[in-house]
Amino acid sequence: MKRAAALLLALLLLASAGCAAPKTLRQQTIFAMNTVMDLRIYASDDSLLQEMTRLLSELDHELSATDAGSALYALNQTGQAENADLAQIVSRASAISDETGGALDISLYNASLAWGFPTGEHRVPDEAELAALRRTIGLDKVAVSGDVVTLSDGVKLDFGAVAKGLAADLCREKMENAGVSGILSLGASIQTVGTKPDGSDWSIGVQDPEDPSNIKLTLRLKGSKAVVTSGDYQRFFEQDGVRYCHILDPETLAPVQSDYRSVTIVADSGFLADGLSTALYVMGFEAGVSLWRTSGGFEAVWIADDGSVSVTEGLAPLVSGAEAEVIQR
Repeated sequence: MKRAAALLLALLLLASAGCAAPKTLRQQTIFAMNTVMDLRIYASDDSLLQEMTRLLSELDHELSATDAGSALYALNQTGQAENADLAQIVSRASAISDETGGALDISLYNASLAWGFPTGEHRVPDEAELAALRRTIGLDKVAVSGDVVTLSDGVKLDFGAVAKGLAADLCREKMENAGVSGILSLGASIQTVGTKPDGSDWSIGVQDPEDPSNIKLTLRLKGSKAVVTSGDYQRFFEQDGVRYCHILDPETLAPVQSDYRSVTIVADSGFLADGLSTALYVMGFEAGVSLWRTSGGFEAVWIADDGSVSVTEGLAPLVSGAEAEVIQR
C-alpha cells in the first residue's frame, strides 16, 4: 500500500508539473522617473510584471524632488526626516562620492534648479548667483544617524543620479527570487536578469551620442548585469551656440564641459553603475580610467566627441559594431 501511495503521489506531482504554464515573453511599458520604461520578462503570468510596475510607481513618487507628496520633497522642505529608505540611499551615494573624490554629489539640487533642469525653464545663471548657491551645497551639510537624515544650510537633495539604478536592483531581486529572467530598460539604465530561454547572450545597444536614434556599439552580456549610460546628449539645452547638459560639476556648479560625449558603466549593482556613470562623466577620461584601475568592480565604455570608443579590457571581447581602444590594467 505504501509503495502504491508513493507511486500515485509521484504521478500526481509529474502531472502537476506538466500542467504548469510555460514561461513566455511578457512586456509592459510605463512612464516613471521622467522616462519611458520597458519591462520584458519571461514568466508564466503577469503577476510579477504588475508587482514591478507598482514598485516603480512607488519609487517614482517617493524619490522625486519635485513631487510635493514625496518623502524626498518633504525632507528637502523640512531639513530632516526619519526614513530608513532615504537614509540608506544617502549613505550609499555618499560612499560612491567618497570613492570618486566628490564627483557624485546628490546635494546639487539647488544648482540644478538655477539652471532650470528640474522645471524645464532653462537659463544660464551668472557667476555671482552660483557663488551664492555654494553655501547650500555639499555632502558635508548632510548627516545620517540611524534612519534619520538631517540637512543643514538650506541643502536640497536630488536622487536622479542613483534612483533608476536602485529601481533596477530592486526589480532584479524580485525577478531572481521568482526564478524569472528578462531585461529591463529604465531609461538610460538597463538591467539584465538571468539567462535568456534560448541560452543566447543579452544584446545591449549603446547609443551614438551624435545621433541617439542609432546604435554606436553593442554589448553582449551573460547573466544579471546593470548597464548605465550618462552623456551630454540625454538632457540639455543650447544657448549662444553652447550645449549645457544636465550633469553638473560639483566644483563649478555648472554643466560639465568635456571632450567625451558619454560614459557607460557595466556592473553587478544597478545603484553602483548609475552613480559611477555620472561620477566618471564628471571626472573625465583620465581620472575615470585611474579609478577603474585602482578600485575595480566595474567596466566602462567612453565615447569621445570625435566618435572614437575606448573600453576597459573586461568588455573588449563583448563589444561589436565599433572599433575600440582597449584600456589595460
